[in-house]
Amino acid sequence: MFRQALRQVSRQATSATRRTYATEAASSGALKLSLALPHQTLYTENEVEQVNVPSINGDLGILANHIPIVEQLRPGLLEIISKGGQTEQYFVSGGIAAVQPGNKLTISAIEAFKPEQFDLEAVKSLIADAQKRAASSDEVVAAEANIELEVLEALQGVAK
Repeated sequence: MFRQALRQVSRQATSATRRTYATEAASSGALKLSLALPHQTLYTENEVEQVNVPSINGDLGILANHIPIVEQLRPGLLEIISKGGQTEQYFVSGGIAAVQPGNKLTISAIEAFKPEQFDLEAVKSLIADAQKRAASSDEVVAAEANIELEVLEALQGVAK
């Protein structure tokens, strides 16, 4: 009886340690991008080749079959590469990007603008103003100015 129980446990342990593969990973479909802002939806499950995301952990290139992740966006350039190789760029000030099983990428951004919509001289002027406020003795004013500076300096890097 003891041998029988030992064989049963041994078989169960062997089958539990066998390598198995995820069925989702075998999918070879295109990456489906959804990009939403509080006031507008820019993409709804559009098939794209790649999306380059500015995350707080560094820039991240997302292709089809990417592992599921959730990333907080930092101010920077969001780059969308279509199936034909055309590139579309947006400056985002923050948000969340989530890669889900089934090749779905959902990005919720606070705001998104094309880089060419910004005037570089106006951005430089806003940076100078924010730098003055960042030196304020009022902690709240200084903290708000530092957040503004982070966004404006990222914007200065992509403004045309």
